[in-house]
Amino acid sequence: MITISLRPTGRNWGTITFASTLYLCPILDLLLAEIPGKLQAELRLGLQEALVNAAKHGNNLDPGKRVIVRFSLIDNQYWWVISDQGSGFTPCCTSNVDIDPTEYLPPDESENGRGMSILHQIFDQVQWNSKGTELRLCKQIENRNRLALRR
Repeated sequence: MITISLRPTGRNWGTITFASTLYLCPILDLLLAEIPGKLQAELRLGLQEALVNAAKHGNNLDPGKRVIVRFSLIDNQYWWVISDQGSGFTPCCTSNVDIDPTEYLPPDESENGRGMSILHQIFDQVQWNSKGTELRLCKQIENRNRLALRR
């Protein structure tokens, strides 16, 4: 089951809650509905990675546990806050200031672990809470209200 609040307007936040599953197409479609087309493919990849991590690694695909996504457009930034009900993990870094995303890549033989690198390549801000159960993602967009002054 998917629960959806009103779409965000101004500084309000929308919320989507869903059972831990890897069937994420309808969730991603809802989260990307207001995103400009030129950003959709990239953000779909990043959000899918974050949601898979929350459902699979955070909640162990337990359908009794929920993933909660809050989302908003604040000024010229799209924000997503993704929470799971798992026991959390210790992120290697809580801030992404001047970090090379390739530092997050696992050894070549590893089956998991590329997600952190993907998140840091796609989003402008990637922040975990101290328990490792909530991820804040931000994507800066160009000023939507600015008019092009061409002659």
